[in-house]
Amino acid sequence: MRKQLILGAFLAAFSILTACQVASAAERPNLIFLLTDDQRWDALGCMGNPVIKTPNIDRLAKEGVVFENAFATTAICATSRASFITGQYARRHGIVDFRAVLSPEAFAQTFPALLRANGYQTAFIGKWGVGNDLPADQYDYWKGFPGQGKYFVDGRPHMTQHLEDQTLEFLDTCSPEKPFCLQVSFKAAHCQDGPGWQFQHAPKYTDYYADNTVVPAETVNDEHYQKLPKQLQGGESRVRWERRFDGNEMLQKNIKDYYRLLTGVDDFVGAMVAKLKEKKLADNTVILFTSDHGFFLGEHGLAGKWLMYEESIRIPMIVFDPRLPKDKRGQRREDMVLSIDVAPTLLDLAGIEPPSVMQGQSLTGLVTGKQTSGWRTEFLYEHLFPHATIPQSEGVREENWKYVFYPNSKPKLEQLFDLQQDPHEVTNLADDPKHADKLNAMRAELEQMRTSLQ
Repeated sequence: MRKQLILGAFLAAFSILTACQVASAAERPNLIFLLTDDQRWDALGCMGNPVIKTPNIDRLAKEGVVFENAFATTAICATSRASFITGQYARRHGIVDFRAVLSPEAFAQTFPALLRANGYQTAFIGKWGVGNDLPADQYDYWKGFPGQGKYFVDGRPHMTQHLEDQTLEFLDTCSPEKPFCLQVSFKAAHCQDGPGWQFQHAPKYTDYYADNTVVPAETVNDEHYQKLPKQLQGGESRVRWERRFDGNEMLQKNIKDYYRLLTGVDDFVGAMVAKLKEKKLADNTVILFTSDHGFFLGEHGLAGKWLMYEESIRIPMIVFDPRLPKDKRGQRREDMVLSIDVAPTLLDLAGIEPPSVMQGQSLTGLVTGKQTSGWRTEFLYEHLFPHATIPQSEGVREENWKYVFYPNSKPKLEQLFDLQQDPHEVTNLADDPKHADKLNAMRAELEQMRTSLQ
């Protein structure tokens, strides 16, 4: 595998160096890609959350560009992470379970491989998440780990602090002769799987939010759970709900613990930015902050992610580019952006033309304001992970409508939501004759996307 990866990277380097226009080293920015785990779009102060405190990330948002309609194309760790680095939908990159790995040829077309082939020093810290065959020799600095990892390990600080220590080490030791691309992939705010303490924050955050009361969402009650189709009741989503949100006392504790983990990430960001300033790197380092997918906090009586409800698929997306003129900072954009847009964005920032195999679009035109038309108004969602108690699903998300199809559910299940009139996705219009034309149109749209996005 290692020899194949090296060969793949060499071939990619040769082809890209001869085919792409690469900006000079002095013009190329450093790139930092921060990827949290299970962080929904509204779990940030800058996104209007009234409880959580995230001043350092909020500062990036205030001085950068916030995308308020950002989505994961698949809401499960391995598939989503593969989409981030390849810029591809799952049906193209093929990572639909926890065992599959990218082939050497496929890895050679990822953003870290292409950046390295074009003169960037690359670093990976944290949760790899795409199979257990770790590409350690494909990075200049590697501190990745397989699987979920543990927040607490004897002889080591809390996981988030551990990642911070490694990040500061990289920034202290990276070569000033080359630009760098640093990926930090957090475990936070993922639970520690299994029964017991779910969201294991560092002890210093124990008293955070103790005096706050979390106001549950409108659909956090048994009435809305009973409104779910029978095919979506029970299963893994309900098992995890019983561990985390069964009753207000449990809900308050676990949502606050979830927030405490994310406050730890915010402190990480503060320490990292301070180090960039100390090393005189801050003025030429672009930071892209996002999450692998969203997360249910008890909505519809569920936990986890997987399903195509907004809580599961919407993610934060912040691009902080210190080179932007002042009149372009502090933007809050409504454009529909996706996880698959990250790879072409990072390549574009480095002056590298994204390969044709990537299906996402660079965000740089939106960030700079140069792109004023031609942006997407819909996207494909796909969750093809094989699991006995998590239903597979596919769907189309438009600006105001959502269609979901569950290919293996019996009886057949479809959902159609008018997001403008029904933002909490409570009323399924798929069986309403008044909306038959819209249903048929979105069925056709899904079928077209299945073919065109292979």
